[in-house]
Amino acid sequence: MSDEESATQPADPWTDLNAFASLPRVGGHWLSPDGGRLVVGMATRDTTRDRYVTALWDVDPAGERPARRLTRSAQGESGPAFTPSGDLLFLSKRPDPENDGDDRSGTALWLQPAAGGDARLLAAPPGGVRGVVVSASGVLVAGVSMMPSATDVDSDRTLCAERDDAKVTAILHEEFPVRYWDHDLGPARTRLVTADLAADGERLTLTDLTGHVGGALDDNSSWDITPDGRTVVTTWNEAEPGGSWRTTLVAIDVATGERRVLASDPEHQYEQPRISPDGTRVACVVGLLPTPEHPNDNWLGVVPIEGGEVRAVAREWDRWPVQPRWTPDGRSVVVAADHDGRRPVWRIDVGSGEVTRLTPDDGAYSDIAVGEDGRWVHALRASMATAPEPVRIALDGSGTTETLRGPAATPALPGTVTEVTTTGEDGTRVRAWLALPHGASADAPAPLLLKIHGGPVMSSNTWTWRSSPWVFVARGYAVLMPDPALSTGYGVGFIQRGWTKWGDAPYTDLMRITDAAQERADIDASRTGAMGASFGGYMANWIAGHTDRFAAIVTHASVWDRNASIESNDVSFWFRRSLSYEAADALSPHHFADSISTPMLVTHGGRDYRVPVSEGMKLWWALASRAKTGNGASPHKFLYFPDETHFIGSPNHSRLWHAAVAAFFDHHVLGKPWQRPELLG
Repeated sequence: MSDEESATQPADPWTDLNAFASLPRVGGHWLSPDGGRLVVGMATRDTTRDRYVTALWDVDPAGERPARRLTRSAQGESGPAFTPSGDLLFLSKRPDPENDGDDRSGTALWLQPAAGGDARLLAAPPGGVRGVVVSASGVLVAGVSMMPSATDVDSDRTLCAERDDAKVTAILHEEFPVRYWDHDLGPARTRLVTADLAADGERLTLTDLTGHVGGALDDNSSWDITPDGRTVVTTWNEAEPGGSWRTTLVAIDVATGERRVLASDPEHQYEQPRISPDGTRVACVVGLLPTPEHPNDNWLGVVPIEGGEVRAVAREWDRWPVQPRWTPDGRSVVVAADHDGRRPVWRIDVGSGEVTRLTPDDGAYSDIAVGEDGRWVHALRASMATAPEPVRIALDGSGTTETLRGPAATPALPGTVTEVTTTGEDGTRVRAWLALPHGASADAPAPLLLKIHGGPVMSSNTWTWRSSPWVFVARGYAVLMPDPALSTGYGVGFIQRGWTKWGDAPYTDLMRITDAAQERADIDASRTGAMGASFGGYMANWIAGHTDRFAAIVTHASVWDRNASIESNDVSFWFRRSLSYEAADALSPHHFADSISTPMLVTHGGRDYRVPVSEGMKLWWALASRAKTGNGASPHKFLYFPDETHFIGSPNHSRLWHAAVAAFFDHHVLGKPWQRPELLG
């Protein structure tokens, strides 16, 4: 190849981490009510190269024409919805071209005509807009953050301006929680507002539907509106003793604001409401709340919108449905649910409870939508080997799945995926995905990295950009991604095996599945490392204190002292439902600090509120203070990101994290000289 040809060759994104960070990332998927328009979001690096910005793309629901970009702004766009006439609504912080003095900080609501032309601003409350839903009659409902004493959007604007002018950032809290994942809650809190798209002109008149309700509506709240626009059904948080909350369902009359309870009881919560096409029933996910004795459990429920019993549908089906969507005839609900390392799409007959699997492949499906014609389910499909892409799925149960012409494709991978299975100490089947580099064989066995998922109640069943296994596969490693006890997709009994006892069955499952992988001829059992984040980080810390079988361990956003982590995180009440002080302390990794001999790389974000950075700091002190040399040197390292959260989000920090982890494993697993990543000086 000539120098000129080489210069025009695109960089390999799995070996060039700058190219990896620049890969476009599809996320978000919205279908118009008539099924004629499909919009997806795609994030790319902005001009600063250190932020991802999402643009909206038009995708042909029939898969015939190529994707077409719809929006362009430095601020990006999100949260689309469609008007009854087919116009596109979206959210953005882009400036208003008709207002030179536009100084708002919140996310505004915009409309882009279906016939073409520039988008125009519809509403710009200072606290921003989210969760836009539109009825068939043209009534819009959305969430807007407003100050507690605000009487309407205009008074809220005045209150926000006064607070800004006084340079006040203090927040008075009267209830728990006070923050969520990566941001503070308050002083503004979510309210529901409505508007009539048909009656309003250039700008919408937002009518406050709920008034100030404190924490009853929060970042997790979701809602739907009846086709006639008369009733909104929303999740509603109810306070409980001990600083706790549980989620109920309420129906709100749009004309009067009158609110009535649809579903509420002390042992359950109700989420993801979806109103039937005829407006008479609400499908939702019913959740059994956890206790120290049993884990949470989830199933599909249906309740009459006028009130009545919440009827469990397919209660005997031992899988957890998410994203319920009605079929046009109102006879079935389509859901996704984790299953054996995948997340198929399923159709549940509401009358009989019969469950039909619609996708027989290895895909993990999300963002489900059902068109009015009743023929196709539209969704995003990903897998361990495929980045998210738009697809359509035959609703008739034939198993037909067609890939649509989305805005981005998965680049060629540096390896392949297979499965590994074993049995746990109690005889339970335990399985994992194994990503193998091209060329791995008995003659050239690959070193192994054990990669442990977070949660803990989740599954290694889909693509991830945050800690991509393919970056390490490209460097010659095989990456093992197991589902130990506590993982979803295997039934509640599989979760029960590790419930409250994170260091017992989850640990032994991980050791046994690692044994099974190391028995393969194409794996070099003498060169093995381990890594994990969040709960996976807890397991990495637990492993470090209980075995020296790994040459190196990387732990990110990890729990070190379980009780300290619970009592300082953003959702303490949720963990305290199932973990008593004694149970948490009994299996806390910090008690085994003296047993750690394996080199560890600790990484943590300063704005992590789920596992506060104090956990990373305490772990680092435990490692550093036990250094055996006179000058304090040790094999351990601490990579701290002051501006990152529970997840490493910025492009440059992502490439740096992958580079540092690869360098650490290269040094300790492969025996290469330590090479400090370039961006770390």
